[in-house]
Amino acid sequence: MKRILKINDADNVAVVLADGVKAGEVFEGVTLLADVPRGHKFALTPIAQGECVIKYGYPIGHATSPIRAGEWIHSHNLATSLGDDLEYTYNPVQDVTPDTTEKECPTVEGYLRADGRMGIRNELWVIPTVGCVNGQANAIVERLRRELPAEGIDDIRAFTHNYGCSQLGTDHANTRAALAALACHPNAGGVLVLGLGCENNQISALREAMKEYDPERVRFLVAQEVDDEIEAGVELCRELADRMKRDRRQPLPVSLLKIGLKCGGSDGLSGITANPLVGRFSDWLISCGGTTVLTEVPEMFGAETILMDRATDRNVFGGIVSLINDFKDYFRSYGQPIYENPSPGNKAGGITTLEEKSLGCVQKGGSAKVVDVLRYASKASKPGLNLLQAPGNDLVAATALALTGCQMVLFTTGRGTPFGTFVPTMKISTNTQLAEHKRNWIDFNAGEIVNDESWQSALTRLIDKVVATASGSSLRHETAGAKEIAIFKTGVTL
Repeated sequence: MKRILKINDADNVAVVLADGVKAGEVFEGVTLLADVPRGHKFALTPIAQGECVIKYGYPIGHATSPIRAGEWIHSHNLATSLGDDLEYTYNPVQDVTPDTTEKECPTVEGYLRADGRMGIRNELWVIPTVGCVNGQANAIVERLRRELPAEGIDDIRAFTHNYGCSQLGTDHANTRAALAALACHPNAGGVLVLGLGCENNQISALREAMKEYDPERVRFLVAQEVDDEIEAGVELCRELADRMKRDRRQPLPVSLLKIGLKCGGSDGLSGITANPLVGRFSDWLISCGGTTVLTEVPEMFGAETILMDRATDRNVFGGIVSLINDFKDYFRSYGQPIYENPSPGNKAGGITTLEEKSLGCVQKGGSAKVVDVLRYASKASKPGLNLLQAPGNDLVAATALALTGCQMVLFTTGRGTPFGTFVPTMKISTNTQLAEHKRNWIDFNAGEIVNDESWQSALTRLIDKVVATASGSSLRHETAGAKEIAIFKTGVTL
């Protein structure tokens, strides 16, 4: 196993891969001047005050004091160099997505829906239009779990939230769009939309936002219009369950997969193991005709030009520029700093600046061209790599990815988390220690890449894991029953 890594020939730092290296040890001809924890970095050459610190071949900030060769580099001597708005120029690069022959693309045992999309779960969902009926939604689900046979139904779930009333403008639009997308998701074999009756998120308007939906799989109920909404809801769900029992998995092309790409609790190994592995997976799936979606816009700051130069055309380039600048305006509109990142957990894991975090984060998008830029809760309709308007918050971003129609989210982490959104959320550890410590959280270990596992071996393992999960194998959070939604809220509550 390598103990340290210089990622790019242009770098003036190296990253520690082992559990920690000690002062006095010599690496790359440099004597360490202090103990350096795993995931953290040290200087390979002297770096003058104000000079750029280079990692991944790009600047990750500037030295705030003179740094000697062998010195530990972190928040005490490194700061972001990011400013506010930038002038961007489109400098397209050649598409380097690998070619894949048809025979190398597997099939998935999925559920074919009436609109041609594939579901990888066949679940029965109760979706409240407003938080006022969360209790009724949960009561309906509890009854169904006791009384319905499990045959043909993978799960029964109420996706509660606190919104749907007393919201204005963008917040109201986001809630309606999110719930419409949720109700139409292909992983749901049956959906009951449960309203109160007096909320501003009226069922009639929500139904319009859903546009084309399968009336055999979606039912609507307004609680104020019936004597016993729980009894009525249970009866409607029984009808849906009878329909779902006829659903069967069948071999479907992997090109029907849409996969969300997310990281959380990142550490210094995120951009070395798990994120580039997920990027390789994204390239592979796209070469098979599939779709991937990358979000966490604030964690693109400092690496956005890499994505802009991969835009398929000037329209997509302009969309990416707007995506970045609109998010900066969002922060400014609330008087908040644009670069209030990384988090305490990121810093403990070795990430110092937002540039460093972003350069690791965008690696999940692989090397494919960017084909589209999506508004929040809009459907991903173009095969290839898509960028999505959503923040970095784990629950909000993972939910947003699933709302585009992604049947699964690949979630890389160096710190670990037990949560899952409403679709299978595969936790991929950046290091083996985490995978061994939190076996009840982690689904896949990418940490063996620093223990000399080849990239091809790790990619084959990940492809096999994704295909098995899409074909019905449960992830850790599903077994634990951890499934939630978090709607993007930006503004005023009345």
